[in-house]
Amino acid sequence: MKTNLFVTTLLFCTMIVSASHAEEIGSVDTEFKWLGPDHKIVVEAFDDPKIEGITCYLSRSKKGGLKGMVGLAEETSDASLACRQVGPVRLTGELKDGEKVFSESRSLIFKTLQVVRFFDKKRQTYIYLAYSDRVIEGSPQNAISTVPIQSWSSQ
Repeated sequence: MKTNLFVTTLLFCTMIVSASHAEEIGSVDTEFKWLGPDHKIVVEAFDDPKIEGITCYLSRSKKGGLKGMVGLAEETSDASLACRQVGPVRLTGELKDGEKVFSESRSLIFKTLQVVRFFDKKRQTYIYLAYSDRVIEGSPQNAISTVPIQSWSSQ
């Protein structure tokens, strides 16, 4: 009994910690499901947590049906990413190449979609890479977006 409670608590905490901090912009249904929500493609936006003035837009599939409704469906590794400078760029913390700026669980506990950031100093460009990985192996599917830093006027 204690083991079941521990495992349940651990799974719940894992789902909370890996929850995304993105704002849903919109979605489209891709497949009708009789029971539970439809399969869909979701578009969300998130701001870089350490760089004010950069927002990334991420689209990915979201499974519906009964498994999708209760969080048991394993999502695909597909994702599309577009990051843009939306205001003056200001650093709010120390940056590290390969630093995770977004993460979302894509299955109950084993698969995660991540977005990491790099900086190309020579070209003054931030590079964002979206990919998914599992505990044992990842997927070669990825998406990339670049944000060249430009001066920003308030007009």
